[in-house]
Amino acid sequence: LDPTVGSEIQKTRPCVVISPDEMNRYIATVIIAPMTTRGKQYPTRVVCQFQGKNGQIVLDQIRTVDKNRLVKKLGRISEDEQKMLLAILAEMFAE
Repeated sequence: LDPTVGSEIQKTRPCVVISPDEMNRYIATVIIAPMTTRGKQYPTRVVCQFQGKNGQIVLDQIRTVDKNRLVKKLGRISEDEQKMLLAILAEMFAE
């Protein structure tokens, strides 16, 4: 996720694509949320387990990236993690 500035999450890392499949089919960018195994738990983060590690999906650092930045598909988050992710996004963007 480089180049970054200040407190932005850095380096190559797993991310969750959060933009809808319909949108992803037609444009050259995707909206992603980076994952981390460090940091404090916040209401804007989804606790998850991925590739045998405990971590968080960092919804307070979502960003749009070109699809060329995506190195490879690593897997999927669980259905429960997907539901929590969507609920937090809905709360973050509610009026």
